[in-house]
Amino acid sequence: MIIEKNKVVGISYNLSIPDTDEDEMSVVEVVNEEDPMLFIFDMSGLPEKFEAQLAGLSIGDTFDFTIDPEEGYGDFDPEAVVDLPKSLFVMEDVEQDELLTVGNIIPMTNEEGERLQGQVIEVTNDHVIMDFNHPLAGKTMHFAGKVLSIREATASELEHGHVHGEGGVSH
Repeated sequence: MIIEKNKVVGISYNLSIPDTDEDEMSVVEVVNEEDPMLFIFDMSGLPEKFEAQLAGLSIGDTFDFTIDPEEGYGDFDPEAVVDLPKSLFVMEDVEQDELLTVGNIIPMTNEEGERLQGQVIEVTNDHVIMDFNHPLAGKTMHFAGKVLSIREATASELEHGHVHGEGGVSH
């Protein structure tokens, strides 16, 4: 069986990005064989170039490729770094000081009702500076890994758009 549309794919990989000097790479994510990443091919939400590099591979095949920012999560957008009033972050049953910690990722909704993930960059007495760029925006990504499993997606998985069961979502 090969990786193609509507197959559930399990992979292990190391993701590296350039260090600040651009000559060296730093590993930023390791997905091992004991806890693989599972996704439905062509429904994953991953960059198209990522899936294109895996298309046609079989169980046991290895991969090693690089994705430039424009083919990955885009360039860093300075306009996606916003200054918000601290009063927006008052919630029941949540300590504001715990929520508003530099580095925390906070789910939010914009004016159009779209769900966003923002990272807290700075907190002042009255404002919170949030970065809504993808954490890998502006980064060249290098993936090296192995295909561990391939199977047909179930009708329910295709309907929901994600993997169910072990390693996936349980409803």
